Amino acid sequence: MFRPLSPVLGPLVLALIALLGAGPARAEDYKASPEMAMELRHARWFDGEKLQSGTLYVDDGRFVEKRPRKVNRLLELRGQTLVAPLADAHNHNLQSAWGLDKFGQDYLRDGVFYAAMLCADPAAIDPIRARVAQAETPDVLFATACITSSDGQPLAMLQSGTPPMSLDQIVDKAVLVMDTPEQVAQKWPLVAGRHSDLVKVIMSYHDRPELRQQPEQRGRLGVTPEVMAEVVRRAHAEQRRVVVHIESAADFAAAVRAGADFIAELPGYFPQHGEDPESHLIPPEVAALAAEKKIGLITATVATRLFQPTPELLARIEAVQKQNLERLKAAGARLLVGSDLFTGNALSELHHLDQLGVLDKAALLRLASVETPRALFPQRKLGCFQPGCEASFLVLAGNPLENLDALDKPLLRIKQGRVLTQLEDVAATAGEEDNALNSSAASKKKATGKKAAAKSTKKKPAGKPASKAGTR
Repeated sequence: MFRPLSPVLGPLVLALIALLGAGPARAEDYKASPEMAMELRHARWFDGEKLQSGTLYVDDGRFVEKRPRKVNRLLELRGQTLVAPLADAHNHNLQSAWGLDKFGQDYLRDGVFYAAMLCADPAAIDPIRARVAQAETPDVLFATACITSSDGQPLAMLQSGTPPMSLDQIVDKAVLVMDTPEQVAQKWPLVAGRHSDLVKVIMSYHDRPELRQQPEQRGRLGVTPEVMAEVVRRAHAEQRRVVVHIESAADFAAAVRAGADFIAELPGYFPQHGEDPESHLIPPEVAALAAEKKIGLITATVATRLFQPTPELLARIEAVQKQNLERLKAAGARLLVGSDLFTGNALSELHHLDQLGVLDKAALLRLASVETPRALFPQRKLGCFQPGCEASFLVLAGNPLENLDALDKPLLRIKQGRVLTQLEDVAATAGEEDNALNSSAASKKKATGKKAAAKSTKKKPAGKPASKAGTR
């Protein structure tokens, strides 16, 4: 689905603003503590398959093998569970200053530290690039090279905005328009100037040529398979990654055959033209080819709720979603988690996938906290707890392998060795030296002898004691 947040917002977005209320960042925004060295005692963590247990150490924003010389925080984690943060590979709600202010804190609250915004006007992104990937904001990729056809999405949305945009303001500015492979060659230099983390291509029912003859569909369709394939070819020649928006099963197959890096959703999240939901089943041979090519297939099943289908239609759509997930799972395809839910994020998608019942909880947690972050940021060591991995994790009260509801209210959020907290004084003092539990302090205590040791049973030593994870 395509729901861009550009300087001119579409009717759906304007309605959401009216409903939710616009305004500056909220008072309870998360603050990041100074970077801290940590000892995580009696830890239990998800390694991508099962739970491991032991003691973990953090220094300089990464997990390390040995206990740091000075430990700023010793956390006693008995009975709690550590998981890596989640990632949302498909959304549009952080691709403006307003959206980042409104929803960025929700991502942190829900433990979603990584995201991809999949079709944004460069003019809206340039002012906020420096604000993402900071200690107190999610790490975000932006697709600002968004390619469609002269009758494709999101032209109709942008033209019906308030105030409406003219085609002169849209074409090759807000989005790039390419109708033939020759136009791809002619306009390709425009891609480099947009500083896009991903190249987005929009397909929409290319197998329904009669839709192009319907005036009411103008601005709602997408490119041909020939254009999409040429975009993929040129992007790959420059080591650029391509994500393809699709609607139908035929769109999905064309994107697979072209070798796209990502497909932004599974086909059939909603039958846009009244077709049978069952027409969106992925053929087994296409699922096998997607697996062979290792294409990242973003689920985006929860986006169906935005259309408010009748109970009967919803049941049919979800039956197709289940069958498609089963076929992709059987083929060994590379599934990734993304929501395309303007008012939600990956946590919403994870719960919907759990409801569908195709993938067990360990598989779902692995997709959201290991596979998807690594797919978005392949040069980083994410989703792991071994020495050298980024020390970003959530501390949960329960075991998400038993109940995914444990993800809903993390006790603690750590981003690259920094505690994220809504309490200003905690963030400001968390890393101070007088809070350190270090080897020199331990040696001093040992040197005081038995008399001091006896006193210690009556009087607390200076500095902070070992913390429980739930302490804010």
